[in-house]
Amino acid sequence: MDHSSQTVLVTGASSGIGTAFARELARRGSELVLVARRAERLEALAAELTDVKVHVIPMDLSRPEAPAELLAEVERRGIRVTALVNNAGFGDHGPVHEQDPERLQEMIGLNVGALVGLSRAFLPTLREGSGYLVNLASLAAYQPIPDLAVYAATKAFVLSFTEALWYEAKGTDLRVMCLSPGLTSTEFLDVAGEGAAGGTTTMQTPEQVVATALRALDRRTTPPSVVSGGLNRVSSNLTRFFPRRAALEVVARVTSSR
Repeated sequence: MDHSSQTVLVTGASSGIGTAFARELARRGSELVLVARRAERLEALAAELTDVKVHVIPMDLSRPEAPAELLAEVERRGIRVTALVNNAGFGDHGPVHEQDPERLQEMIGLNVGALVGLSRAFLPTLREGSGYLVNLASLAAYQPIPDLAVYAATKAFVLSFTEALWYEAKGTDLRVMCLSPGLTSTEFLDVAGEGAAGGTTTMQTPEQVVATALRALDRRTTPPSVVSGGLNRVSSNLTRFFPRRAALEVVARVTSSR
């Protein structure tokens, strides 16, 4: 893939995997559109990436109207987006009945609603070119996780949705892929709470996750989904060999912080 010919919109670009995507894509020569709520962080990142053109659009994507507003703003600025990285999202840890219902709706709105809305809004233009759509799921997408029930369910949706889009893009030059990291050294635990790590102590860096994504995109045939990290790939397949009840019991014991 010729990354220098791409104009890539990255959501959740103010930290973690989103920032790592921005830096690596800038290194490869891509023009960037950076979107997140925290304007000061976006501006600081843009000031760092001096070798490429960078557009900063501060926006809260959890609002239902945000995808249409972002598309309109991009068009108003005369930017033609050729690739989209839907990275924005967050998790919240705890039993569902103890969680704040407004917080849960915000999570669903960002992890699912915004991702679907942005994919739908930009797909007509993306399908005209030879760029890509990368949607961020999680290792959590591959099994239900007690105390991360809603988060894991939103990521399972992203995995299913994106793999279906991969098939819908057949016959075009658009590459569609779902990227599923495991636990990564980002602000995820700051938001979700330390208990969300369960018994896991090993983390990948955001740069390792981005490297996995770009290697997959650079293949002659991009896979519909990829899990970042060898141990994570093994883990994502283990539950296929157990009855669902047994798999759930195993996952609960491994991830439980209680």
